[in-house]
Amino acid sequence: MVTTSADTPSAAEPLIAPTPEQLQWQRDGLGVFFHVGINTFAGKEWSDGTVPAHLFDPSDLDTDQWVRTARDLGAKYVVLTAKHHDGFCLWPTATTTYSVASSPWKGGQGDVVGDLAAACRRHGMKLGLYLSPWDRNAPQYEDPAVYDEFYLAQLRELCTNYGELFELWFDGAGSAGREYAWDRIGALIAELQPGAMVFNMGPATIRWVGNEDGLAADPCDYVTRSTDLNNYDPDVVELGEARYLPPECDVSLRRGWFWQEGEEPKSVPHLLEIHDRSLGLGANLLLNVPPNREGRIGEDDAARLVEFRAALDARFGRPVAARLESTMTPSGGRVRAHLPGVALFDHVEIAEDITAGQRVRSHRVLDSDGSVLAEGGTIGVRRLHRLPAAVEAAAVIVEVEGEGAALTAVQVHDATGAPVPALPEDFRAPTEAPID
Repeated sequence: MVTTSADTPSAAEPLIAPTPEQLQWQRDGLGVFFHVGINTFAGKEWSDGTVPAHLFDPSDLDTDQWVRTARDLGAKYVVLTAKHHDGFCLWPTATTTYSVASSPWKGGQGDVVGDLAAACRRHGMKLGLYLSPWDRNAPQYEDPAVYDEFYLAQLRELCTNYGELFELWFDGAGSAGREYAWDRIGALIAELQPGAMVFNMGPATIRWVGNEDGLAADPCDYVTRSTDLNNYDPDVVELGEARYLPPECDVSLRRGWFWQEGEEPKSVPHLLEIHDRSLGLGANLLLNVPPNREGRIGEDDAARLVEFRAALDARFGRPVAARLESTMTPSGGRVRAHLPGVALFDHVEIAEDITAGQRVRSHRVLDSDGSVLAEGGTIGVRRLHRLPAAVEAAAVIVEVEGEGAALTAVQVHDATGAPVPALPEDFRAPTEAPID
């Protein structure tokens, strides 16, 4: 797991409250990423903007299937690569001919962004869009002032033509040392999509966790003064002041981000470990599920997600909620969580009141005799502890440290017999940019 300066701000950071939009985004928790584009058909992770547009030709593109897959997994939002670093646009933009309008798909009359937006409306899913600042096809990119106008025009199209957006994703790859017109970008977003979360750059309201493995760290702080720019160089975005920027963990179901022949989805134990070390540490999880060359979620990927959902239900599908009895002091205190009766459990889940800001700096979970069952740093919107062994009890005690801290919920889970989380033995983080 990569831990960077952006992950570990000082415990003395000021208390900053989330906006209502940030708080809703954190409570939603799980999103699904759709990486699809010219790279899907070129067999590449990153391409350089020269792959011909006519290669984009899915035979059975079905955005309803994508959204149903995300919904059935339990996701609340999806994010689409409307434009990746290669510059190929999945909507018929007026800014460039390098788009679906120059492809044979639907006779050049198709619009993947529009199809996905309509599918999200039909299935009650929130929509996010990824618009890469780095563009390897646009000749304007070499002239920052001219490119800024080009990029703002693309962003205006996306923010105007597809309804309400839940998230705008600005990937920092390829942008080390490059300045964009972030003041004007922020003004455009404030004008057209004021409720959208902004990922990691410019007028950011959420940040990247610092790795592409889907793994957060403890403490998982929501207030920071810097963020990591990307996975491929050491650049850090200095914010100049403390800001409330909760992290999002992005990770792909497969080895790569775009669908490639011969790759397989991650195992259920690996996905469960990602779940526990992202959502379970109080971060959001954005799981990439790449459509294939037919334009569909492949059968093997769809089947693995069904297995993943079943494993989550087996572990957490029968929660037992506790009644909270709090004894608090200005610097923390303890909460006795009374269960409805004696229960057998091997997981404890805790939620903190973060409406005025994140306050808990450390905590311990005890049994009625005072023995420590689990301990950690932050709690945040949710914190999940997997206990070393099952416990039978009618109550647990949660001790917290943090000025003005308060808990909103404690519940326990019995995951006896359910699949167990585990990283693969050969797990290692990717360290190099996948430039072809």
